Amino acid sequence: MAKIDFERVTKLFPGAARPAVDDVSFAVREGAICMLLGTSGSGKTTLLRMVNRLIDPTSGHIAIDGVPTTDRDSIELRRGIGYVIQQVGLFPHLTIEDNVRVVPSILGQPKSATDARVDELLTLVGLDPAEYRKRYPRQLSGGQQQRVGLARALAADPAILLMDEPFGALDAITRNRLQDELLRIQREMARTILFVTHDVEEAFKLGDQIAVLSDGVLMQVGTAIELLSAPANDFVRRLVGADNVMRQLEYLPVTLAIEAGAAADGAVIATDATMLHALLQLIQTGSSALTVEENGQPLGRVTLSSIYRGLSAGRLREGEASPAALH
Repeated sequence: MAKIDFERVTKLFPGAARPAVDDVSFAVREGAICMLLGTSGSGKTTLLRMVNRLIDPTSGHIAIDGVPTTDRDSIELRRGIGYVIQQVGLFPHLTIEDNVRVVPSILGQPKSATDARVDELLTLVGLDPAEYRKRYPRQLSGGQQQRVGLARALAADPAILLMDEPFGALDAITRNRLQDELLRIQREMARTILFVTHDVEEAFKLGDQIAVLSDGVLMQVGTAIELLSAPANDFVRRLVGADNVMRQLEYLPVTLAIEAGAAADGAVIATDATMLHALLQLIQTGSSALTVEENGQPLGRVTLSSIYRGLSAGRLREGEASPAALH
């Protein structure tokens, strides 16, 4: 794992009227999935590509574990960072196993030393090595190719993964499966991941941190709950759908709707549930209330009326500053 610090990072391309990235400062926590969320042209990919020095900042700097990236050799830096893009970029003339071992081969590791690693990684991304090792990219579906691309990015055991809309060109079902696969892999491997997306649902599903950008400016950094309950400005509010009741129900925690008391019929719900889970449980069971429990200890109860109040309480009053807001 590694920590990534962006310190007043600006990128102005020659001839451009305004910076693609404008004075961006924030930190990506060690072992977190940080989503870079924004509309097209917001600077997400430019910011991502500056981490592995495919682009260098015009001013400011990016540090990995306290060391500025510009103080390191760019080739050596890239070999220690996994990179997954939407187009995958598999070599069509190489088998799947040889595609996966590309980086270890560049690093001088012999084929015999990487055979077990190839099998391990293909298994990790949900591809049976016996079935897929000898295939070529053209023999795989788009989703399978993305899995190979992820395996290749992990082959050198990088501390950081950069992912640039890797699932954006896939159908909804395949995209959802690969998102689940990424979360499973992250639970097992715990890498620091910077992930570009324009899809709010994807950002909310995957992100431990979400950095919202607009026109190169960082609008806000926070969790899905923080963005929904305390959007920094109207742009963030509109982008994440903070006024969408269904989205609030889906992501805001049931703890925002707790009131004093307990359920008379003994119905319970855990503190990590969302308001939507609570609402559905109330409807499905016919209970008038649910006792909210943490580690078996009751904290209070939730009812239909308390959920309604919680939706309002989960939103800061107009003009009140968000602790996660940067602008």
